[in-house]
Amino acid sequence: MASTPSYSRAELDDRIAILRDNIRQLTEQAAGSSGAADEERTANRIAEQQDELDALIKQRDALPQR
Repeated sequence: MASTPSYSRAELDDRIAILRDNIRQLTEQAAGSSGAADEERTANRIAEQQDELDALIKQRDALPQR
């Protein structure tokens, strides 16, 4: 896995919000789609977004508190 770039707390918060919104949209999209290929593709995209989200949250949590 590639290392996560360093971001400021504000940048991390922004990216985390974006990823959470992406996951929400993908979940809604998955609910409206049919077909195994579509479901698998969407599940893979959600997993990728979740992995990135987890890495950013871990990075943010490692920052010193303000």
